[in-house]
Amino acid sequence: MKVKTSVTLSPQTLQLLDQFAAPGLNRSRLIELAVLEYVKRRMIEEREARDLEILDRSAEELNQEVKDVLAYQVVP
Repeated sequence: MKVKTSVTLSPQTLQLLDQFAAPGLNRSRLIELAVLEYVKRRMIEEREARDLEILDRSAEELNQEVKDVLAYQVVP
């Protein structure tokens, strides 16, 4: 189910929307797709930031573990 809402856009933005609108892709659908794309991108960025924070907190321990593993390797 769709919910009707009101959005105020500049004339320039409407012109850009109209350039990309096509049969079956009116302004409303185009705006909906753009918002969904933006939200997905932000969710990915936030997840990657959380992952980086976890790696940064564990970096010293992980680096030491790598050094230990490399020390066990013997070059023939």
